[in-house]
Amino acid sequence: MKRIVAGVLSAALLTFSVQTQAAEGKALPDYTWEFDGIFGKFDRAAMQRGYQVYREVCAGCHAMRLVAFRNLADLGYDADQIKAFAAEATVIDGPNDEGEMFERAGRPADRFPSPFPNDKAAAAANGGATPPDLSLMAKARPHGPSYVRALLSEGYEDPPAGFEILEGQNYNSYFPGNRIAMAAPLDDDAVEYQDGTPASRDQMSADVTHFLMWAAEPKLEQRKQMGIKVVLFLIVLSGILYAVKRKVWADLH
Repeated sequence: MKRIVAGVLSAALLTFSVQTQAAEGKALPDYTWEFDGIFGKFDRAAMQRGYQVYREVCAGCHAMRLVAFRNLADLGYDADQIKAFAAEATVIDGPNDEGEMFERAGRPADRFPSPFPNDKAAAAANGGATPPDLSLMAKARPHGPSYVRALLSEGYEDPPAGFEILEGQNYNSYFPGNRIAMAAPLDDDAVEYQDGTPASRDQMSADVTHFLMWAAEPKLEQRKQMGIKVVLFLIVLSGILYAVKRKVWADLH
């Protein structure tokens, strides 16, 4: 009898453990990011590689509706390169003089075009799951950059014993619930980096995360620079006020 009770308790604890991990996800790795900290800055080379990963791998399913091609100047691209990137895109414009919509090549002022005309079409093409817009993805969750990198680089695994994965789902240890519709999008050498950097899965995950962090917070560097200036101003002002206070009180003694 005791063995039966012990077996039932063990099974219950195992089920609870699996369900808890599924709900919360695995603890994130301790990644180091160049843009962290007071003096953090974006790595332009990493962002350009990340944009290449987005353009060649992610853009087939995921939109970035809040980013315009001209914003790529922040990544270090010049005007001719930005025009070339924009011209690769097909944009729906109009209506024309006949009242009809038409297709044209993209321009720097255009935002990144969506791969699907609407959310229902996106869901229909992806087994019922609508791929999320990536414009703000790096800020959508706590520790967003580390979450995105871990999910792409290390999260796809075989499910543990007793964990049910339905058709069209994939197991990911960092995704809430551990069931994710997106199959692992990155494999080693999925892209050929223009700067010659080896395109390992972790490298691509880190680079595209860097790019997504810039997309979610493009003014991060300016904000930090302004913060440093404000702190320095307050330090100087505090020194001046302290000196004035000493001078005033000295005359009262």
